[in-house]
Amino acid sequence: MAAHKSKKWLVLIHQIPPKPNALRVKIWRRLQQVGAVAIKQSVYVMPFSEQAHEDLSWTLKEIVDGGGNGSVSEVRFVEGLTDDQIISLFQDARKSDYEKIIRDANLLLANRSSGAADRQTTAAKASARMAKLRRRFDHIVAIDFFKSPERLTAELLIKDLAARLSGDRPVFNQAHEMPNDAIDQLKGKLWVTRKNLFVDRIACGWLIRRFVDEKAGFKYVANDTYKPQSGEIRFDMFEGDYTHEGDQCTFEVMIRRFGMQDQALAALAEVIHDIDLKDGKYNRSETHGLNALLTGLTVSQPDDDQRMRQGMQLIDNLYAYLQGQRRG
Repeated sequence: MAAHKSKKWLVLIHQIPPKPNALRVKIWRRLQQVGAVAIKQSVYVMPFSEQAHEDLSWTLKEIVDGGGNGSVSEVRFVEGLTDDQIISLFQDARKSDYEKIIRDANLLLANRSSGAADRQTTAAKASARMAKLRRRFDHIVAIDFFKSPERLTAELLIKDLAARLSGDRPVFNQAHEMPNDAIDQLKGKLWVTRKNLFVDRIACGWLIRRFVDEKAGFKYVANDTYKPQSGEIRFDMFEGDYTHEGDQCTFEVMIRRFGMQDQALAALAEVIHDIDLKDGKYNRSETHGLNALLTGLTVSQPDDDQRMRQGMQLIDNLYAYLQGQRRG
């Protein structure tokens, strides 16, 4: 990356006495809370902002008061470690946080649907757990500086869970509920989704190009609340034309709305579902392999156009394999 385009970062370099160990644990927890990530031992980085400066300055004060030493610096990385690599570190850290939220939300949904005998007690406990889950999610969002791809999945699950606990219908995309969308009417459209593609958006892009419009164009936006222009269709976005509905990822919703009955496509949807929602619902043998390949793709390819193109090829190869399995 050229020097004039590099981002400004804040770096905390510190040294903590080996004893007492409690100080080391305290500082580690503090850095996790403010969203800093380690680029090497005892070197932590945050995107430059006044809040980040304040957070690291207070952390440094705690280190010095505890007998350690260190410094906070403004830096630009011009050789070696790149901005994109650092951003990936932040997204990986938040990915782990969101995955815990997704697992807990899915567990709460499963318990909600299990038909427990004491409904009143179960509802009270579920509401308390929901409030705690929401607080955890809000904290993660506050330190999700580069919008991890897992954020939307976690947010939609929490919204669905809140609607179910309140007795309402799930809130996902009610305005767009219509069976068997006319595929011919979707040709020539520009398909809009969020930047920083991962499994669900890549799979949806593949589905669009393979079965809807082989010349379809894509547009990637940073704002989750992007308002579409004429001729644009939003997918895998909050209040999008196609997005998560209940416990279905966007890829599954598209397949259902398009009225597709392909068995290999159904098997592929199970793989995409488990990678995206992380609930282990189908537990197919192909899931871990595709997840590893797509995760590697996101690390090696920051450009969304290239990520979509290369990701589509991975999906296409798996689809061909699943078709062969069905024939066999």
